Amino acid sequence: MKLRIELFVENLDRSMKFYSDVLGFSLPNDTNSSYIPVRKGNVVLGLAEMKKLPKSHPLKGSDGQQIGLGVEIVLVVEDVRAIYNKVVSEDYPIQAELTKRPWGLEDFRIVDPDGYYLRVTS
Repeated sequence: MKLRIELFVENLDRSMKFYSDVLGFSLPNDTNSSYIPVRKGNVVLGLAEMKKLPKSHPLKGSDGQQIGLGVEIVLVVEDVRAIYNKVVSEDYPIQAELTKRPWGLEDFRIVDPDGYYLRVTS
């Protein structure tokens, strides 16, 4: 089994830039679509435009509902310090600084441009 997560975003270009420039995901050769799968290792995040979903789609939610509410996307990486330093060098806002947690792992937390909460961990 594999897991693929689809994130519905407001601005596809902004999201592609964040995931490629800040987190180092690879973009496909053809990015002229309304659906862009970005990849890093075994992780695939499908980026699609929220506005293309029908009004009746459950992910549309109600006006004012926070995107991604109740979900934490955890990205397990080989070198969490290197990723953290890359995010900092891009001057991207950090929600929770790189910290060694009581359970023994190191992580930091950020929020993507659309409000999806990401924990990057060792």
